Amino acid sequence: MLSPAQARLLQLHAQGLLQPPRRRPHRDDVVAMVERMRLLQIDTIHVVARSPYLVLHARLGAYPTTWLDEALAQGRLAECWAHEACFVSAADIAWHRGGPDQRMHHWAHRSAARMHREQRADMDAMLAGIRVSGPVRAADFARSEAMAKPGWWEWKPEKRWLEAWFALGELMVARRDNFQRVYDLAENVLARLDPPFDAAAADMLDAAALRRRAIIDSVRALGVTQAAWIADYFRLRPRVTDRELAPLLATGELLAVPVRGWVAPGYVHRDHADALAKARRGRLRATHTALLSPFDPLVWDRARALAMFDFEYSIECYTPAAKRRYGYFVLPILHRGHMVGRLDAKAHRGEGVFEIKALFLEPGVTPNPTLLQALAKVIADTARWHGTPVVRLGRTRPATLMKPLRQALNTSRQVASD
Repeated sequence: MLSPAQARLLQLHAQGLLQPPRRRPHRDDVVAMVERMRLLQIDTIHVVARSPYLVLHARLGAYPTTWLDEALAQGRLAECWAHEACFVSAADIAWHRGGPDQRMHHWAHRSAARMHREQRADMDAMLAGIRVSGPVRAADFARSEAMAKPGWWEWKPEKRWLEAWFALGELMVARRDNFQRVYDLAENVLARLDPPFDAAAADMLDAAALRRRAIIDSVRALGVTQAAWIADYFRLRPRVTDRELAPLLATGELLAVPVRGWVAPGYVHRDHADALAKARRGRLRATHTALLSPFDPLVWDRARALAMFDFEYSIECYTPAAKRRYGYFVLPILHRGHMVGRLDAKAHRGEGVFEIKALFLEPGVTPNPTLLQALAKVIADTARWHGTPVVRLGRTRPATLMKPLRQALNTSRQVASD
């Protein structure tokens, strides 16, 4: 039986968050990490770094963000709807391009299909135009003066049609220009993938095979999990049950691992058998400190984060300001296997300033010298990587954290003068 602490370490190991990187990152590490997590969620909020870049930074350290963009343009990564809109390895794209009946469990596909039924003439005309004119961006279509300020809730029709064709699989993302999607016909993008896309093999996949693969990949990515947490990783419907997992236990692809305090069984992928043995012997050690994106796989399932890390978390950027508890874009703080706090930050790129509006330690967390040093280092490292090397520290909770943290940051000459 695993202890809760051992289960946490196994999950961190699977997610690449157990220990800091041992060397400088290489280009290939970007694709390798996406393959390890099985997907990398995309979000456009850039009050700090955009989420996919931040997720990779927590695992790889200070890498050039252009490496992610290059991997997409080179066909080593592709975009599709998985958990939400995600980057996935080119080697896995066949699993995400099943027939419409196999993908309709995801809200994005259902919404796109409805839009096509309602606006078929316009959408078909757009697709025909792309076949003639080539790749396009949403920015290539003029916005009506009658439309209000930009926002996802007020997308112009052409943007909605592009997104719908993307969800339906007729268009794919060839590359990104300043994070703007460049859409092209799916057959053109698939022809450039590395490794090559096997259309014949993809056509042979049925719904049962796709679901089985998604379940296995989810368990591998999570390290250790309950059945109730599996479906969320790839937005599967219906939910995964212990009964459904029984055949995978029988074949040895999954291992049953009880965890103390869990009423439900725990499951581990056989690829993690060695790490499981190390966890049981107390040989997995968490030494990493990282600032996590709100859309990091470790915390995006709020129920799992609460059960695994005793960390109650929700993103508040979509919550009215008056109702927010912590801030607009709050980054969970992972320290040596525990969620020790959260940080509300904003990057002022023009000024080169990384503003910490507020930093909150979790109840019961003591700001000892080890934690203070780790906090100062991860904040300074993140700020430098982001191109905002000057750190401006706002309020803290507890308030007594302010002075020692400011001193730790000042040691690295990171705090802006008041």
